[in-house]
Amino acid sequence: MVFKFLTLDDVETEGKTVFLRVDINTPLDPSSKRILDASRIKATVKTIRELSGSRLVLGAHQSRPGKYDFTSLELHSRVLQMYLNGNVRFVDDILGEKAMSAIDSLESGDVLVLNNLRMVPEENVQGPPEEVAATPLVKGLAPKFDLAVNDAFATSHRSQPSLVGFGEVMPMVAGRLMEAELSALNRVLDDPARPCVFVLGGAKVEDRIPVMRRVLRDGIADRVLIGGLIRDTFQAAADGPMAPQRDGVLVEEARELLDLYGDRIEMPVDVALDVKGERVEIAANRVTDETNIYDIGLNTLARYCDQIRRAGTAVAEGPLGMFERRRFDTGTKEILRAMAECKGFSIVGGGHLGGMASILDVESRIGHVSTGGGAMLSLLAGERLPVVEALERSREKFG
Repeated sequence: MVFKFLTLDDVETEGKTVFLRVDINTPLDPSSKRILDASRIKATVKTIRELSGSRLVLGAHQSRPGKYDFTSLELHSRVLQMYLNGNVRFVDDILGEKAMSAIDSLESGDVLVLNNLRMVPEENVQGPPEEVAATPLVKGLAPKFDLAVNDAFATSHRSQPSLVGFGEVMPMVAGRLMEAELSALNRVLDDPARPCVFVLGGAKVEDRIPVMRRVLRDGIADRVLIGGLIRDTFQAAADGPMAPQRDGVLVEEARELLDLYGDRIEMPVDVALDVKGERVEIAANRVTDETNIYDIGLNTLARYCDQIRRAGTAVAEGPLGMFERRRFDTGTKEILRAMAECKGFSIVGGGHLGGMASILDVESRIGHVSTGGGAMLSLLAGERLPVVEALERSREKFG
């Protein structure tokens, strides 16, 4: 897959006023609202440092209206200041007089963080680039900037004003994180080193089935190893029409994949149950109640880890079990350690796995830890990303 957009290598930023769209959406403690994982904030630092000669304005979001973690970005800006050891300011405004004055007062080397962009109503609505470029958010901010840089890979599957609108009215180029993310995923999708092993877990079966269909159909994956709630759907499909079905459509899609590619799809041979708070492992074919399965079993884990370590390319997305609970985090943790020991190229995706990789201190030994969950899954499923398309459109208009 060839991307036809401009990067920081193609533009002059010294002395310019630059709008940098990043994704620093982070998990927050429900009671204290304290930031629990700053990895996405840290991931923006490389691009910010490269723009140190500019007057830099950061735009980002945190959660969405109605959620407990829909907050301002003041804490995020403080964390960013710690990473940069520099002049980072936060303004509790986006389009008003305070924001405009703060932007006008910037000097080269300054970094200004605007408040949560989703506090502007239209930022929560998606639409074609030419439409969202006409929103008050884009029309109000665009005159202040010479250039837009998009580094928000984790939100690149969205088509919201701050993500795709600026490229319609000014040059918009990819930041270093966007480049690194797309390069790593291209390495998986375009002639990956063999064998290529995918490990898919998590709870959203509907997001993983399109990935499985694409990577198996196109010969990208030699083997797909499954866990998490995906296992339940595929087990229901394997058990036949009489099996309990939480979602008949998904079970039918899983059955189709098993019929076509069953020899390349591997399901757990044993699972870990929660029995009165204790971890109890049994053979997968002895399960009678799907509701108390909380992890893959140790025999499955040994098989999966062996394949990962020997892989030429290994991709892991989504936890293998209820990793939030101490007795049931074994599968997820050991899979990550195996990814760090993979002899080939390894890539880990999704906020949960990325955060756990950091906690386990194996992040530096994994080929690439993606900041994106949904965006990574969309690209792996063969979908076009609106932000990438907007970057390419901007090159056509201004390149």
